[in-house]
Amino acid sequence: MSEFASAAAVAGLAGAGGGALAANLLAFARLLRRAGLPVGATDTLSALEALTQIDIGDRRQVHAALRAVMVHRREHFEVFDQAFLLFWRDPEAGRNAAAMAMMEGMKEKAKPPPASRRIAEAMTPPRTPPPPPRPEEERPPQDMTMTVSERERLQTMDFEAMSAAELAEAKKEIRRLVLPLDACPTRRFRPDPQGPAVDLRATIKASLRQGGELLSLERRRRVTRPPPLVALCDISGSMSRYAQVLLHFLHAVTNDRDRVHSFLFGTRLTNVTRQLRHRDAEVAFELISHVVPDWQGGTRIGESLELFNRLWARRVLGQGAVVLLITDGLDREGARGLAEATDRLRRSCRRLIWLNPLLRYAGFQPRSQGIRAMLPHVDEFRPVHNLQSLRELVATLSDPHAGRRMAA
Repeated sequence: MSEFASAAAVAGLAGAGGGALAANLLAFARLLRRAGLPVGATDTLSALEALTQIDIGDRRQVHAALRAVMVHRREHFEVFDQAFLLFWRDPEAGRNAAAMAMMEGMKEKAKPPPASRRIAEAMTPPRTPPPPPRPEEERPPQDMTMTVSERERLQTMDFEAMSAAELAEAKKEIRRLVLPLDACPTRRFRPDPQGPAVDLRATIKASLRQGGELLSLERRRRVTRPPPLVALCDISGSMSRYAQVLLHFLHAVTNDRDRVHSFLFGTRLTNVTRQLRHRDAEVAFELISHVVPDWQGGTRIGESLELFNRLWARRVLGQGAVVLLITDGLDREGARGLAEATDRLRRSCRRLIWLNPLLRYAGFQPRSQGIRAMLPHVDEFRPVHNLQSLRELVATLSDPHAGRRMAA
């Protein structure tokens, strides 16, 4: 059903006494579609019919009825709630605007929920298209010598130097990154007529159906699958800007493959694997903000790694896991216990890759105690400060011979 047909059907169902309710409901449905919710014509008709069964003077009943028929996924609840608050405004809010303005300077502003940004963008009127380009003969000549495209410049720009618009574009590029880790052999086998190994048990079992005669040999092949990926990301004050961007990378990887485990640490260690599995990135980061109490605080790398080795290493570091340690190595406690914890972590995994944004400086020297304590116990020491470094990381993880070269 087209949008025009939907509008006609809603108007017909509303009747002569419906007033502006049908038009407002259609506008609300369009707003939800622009915000990314799959609201169709049938949902709009069901919403209008639901409003006839309740008291529309009760705001809570209207909210519950519309959400029940127009929202079909749990992760869309927060977006719907923000859209409902902005579209169906409380009439009393205008009368209290002056009092709220006086109180605004007396209390700290609450942080807006992440879904409000999507609703604000959906309510913004579309921009007018730019004027058509002039014909070729009227265009002034342009010198293309020594110029760089905007996308190429974005690849090498430091995350910390990006504006809000550039960060948004960088996050879109991060979601397109594919991480095909090299497959590792497991202990399991699967039947394969062209397999390299003979399956004696299956061969004998098949011979029983032929009176004990060995007419053919059953073969099998070892099962291979990508190894687990474990990320330990520093969220202290010196790493906050990079951690915000790298969380988008971890969210994309978590939703693209299985057996990905993510941990955040500052002054304590927090497992955020379950939160990052949410398909909606904004909702996932909102859930993380509720379970991580030490964002932009101090750094206790040694204690966090020791806690990970004691509580989580045996659970997530099996079958040749690859560990990404994302930190600048600046520990508030110095190097106390840091070398021992890093060495144990290295012995528990197949590859330990340290991603340090300080390597963006050409004259970087490992002078701090934490960096000197950790550096001898890692397989690779790589920068992570722009999109190009992330692409190189993906290429390294996808190389089946990288781990063997580092071990040699």
